[in-house]
Amino acid sequence: MDSMQMSFLNPCDSSRFEMIRDYFKKIGILLSNRQTEQFLRYYHLLIEKNQVMNLTAITDFEEVVLKHFIDSVLAASCSVSISGLDFSLDSSCSYSVIDVGTGAGFPGIPLKIVFPELRVVLLDSLNKRVRFLNEVVECLELHNISAVHSRAEDAARNPGYRETFDICVSRAVANLSSLAEYCLPFVRQKGFFLSYKSADVEEECEAAKTAIHLLGGKISQIEKAVLPGTEIERSFVVIRKEKRTSNQYPRKAGIPSKNPLSSR
Repeated sequence: MDSMQMSFLNPCDSSRFEMIRDYFKKIGILLSNRQTEQFLRYYHLLIEKNQVMNLTAITDFEEVVLKHFIDSVLAASCSVSISGLDFSLDSSCSYSVIDVGTGAGFPGIPLKIVFPELRVVLLDSLNKRVRFLNEVVECLELHNISAVHSRAEDAARNPGYRETFDICVSRAVANLSSLAEYCLPFVRQKGFFLSYKSADVEEECEAAKTAIHLLGGKISQIEKAVLPGTEIERSFVVIRKEKRTSNQYPRKAGIPSKNPLSSR
């Protein structure tokens, strides 16, 4: 056991340690001691910082584990495999991933903990959240992960980020048309944008087809999963990048959310 593991656990945390492992087992993921403690430390940092800034409305330990940690990696249990890109994200994968609108680090940080070979960029428009993310990354001793302060519309025009990522993920709350304009410009050709959505997403997907096509993408499939022990269903919209995104997208800051492409 390395120096990080079990270094601060009190009796309450010991039971929490087991709860984290048990929940991940339910979705077919066996965590090491180190990974389990990283999640536990993440919880403590989240709750501590949440007292002085708005990071999450969910603070109960079990709910955080289920609705933030498990939810973030639930896509991995869908066993999606498309055109040579293994979307089950096995532990040896080394894809480059950008998490757009990451907020408190979801889903990017849980994905990084579970699949440490991922190369992750966490993108958020609020600098104080980025400072929190940097604190988490340092405390959890994560490598090949960085937090970037920028609006998606601006970062997507940076040559260092535009069309360079294998996968873009986002749990951000926005309609799929707007999210596609924020996210697809980051994805390389033959890469994927994975949008985390609630259960009933078919109508939203149909409405977003025009926008997704304009941005060079195509809905490949919709995967559904249920959070263990609940009736909460999650949909994952998998969008494949078929061709390069026109330089006219994304439009200027604020426009994609106010005037989605599919409504034009």
